[in-house]
Amino acid sequence: MRDRPTVLLSAAMSVDGCIDDASPQRLVLSDDADWDRVDEVRASVDAILVGATTVRRDDPRLLVRSQERVAARVAAGRPPQLLKVVISSRGDLDPEARVFTTGDTGRVVYVPSSGLAQATDRLAPVADVVGAGDPLDLHRVLEDLAARGVRRLLVEGGTTMHTLFLSAGVVDELHLVVAPFFVGDADAPRFVGPARFPHDSAHRMRLAEARPIGDQVLLHYVLEGSRE
Repeated sequence: MRDRPTVLLSAAMSVDGCIDDASPQRLVLSDDADWDRVDEVRASVDAILVGATTVRRDDPRLLVRSQERVAARVAAGRPPQLLKVVISSRGDLDPEARVFTTGDTGRVVYVPSSGLAQATDRLAPVADVVGAGDPLDLHRVLEDLAARGVRRLLVEGGTTMHTLFLSAGVVDELHLVVAPFFVGDADAPRFVGPARFPHDSAHRMRLAEARPIGDQVLLHYVLEGSRE
């Protein structure tokens, strides 16, 4: 087995690079056709990962929704649902959040080792809580997931996770959907934050596919050399 999973990163953003706006309500960027595409991608992987801010803001379930795809996973000898993974800097998550209460599947929360005891006290009834170094070491996270049998990992947000994974050079595929409108809000969360990225103007990503989905467009990039 590889020492870390193949990593796919999936995101939707506005034309001006926002993945949400600053209002309390979640900004809808994708339509039903794109959600079905995302569900298909989810069904193809072993685990799905988000950051703590996404859990707090969006309260996602992180499930494969199509019963046909769930049945196909079972027929192939795979678990019906994905392993759910959360990275948190403090572990101060609500154990009643839907990521912990929906779906018959495993859950893992990675935290800095210095916060392991506090996070374990709070979340041990609903998830495996793992210390991953101080500061949190993404490579330790990926190695632990590989040891749990995760061969393909899907990262779905938000800004901090996108920035962490892409700047670390561990993303193998980027699935980026662009919605045809502007947000125009300086306080809106962006696709990524400031960082040094290995795929800069001198090391361009390879475009594997560009496909319209309704009035949106999917840009599928292969990040060659991300494992070096």
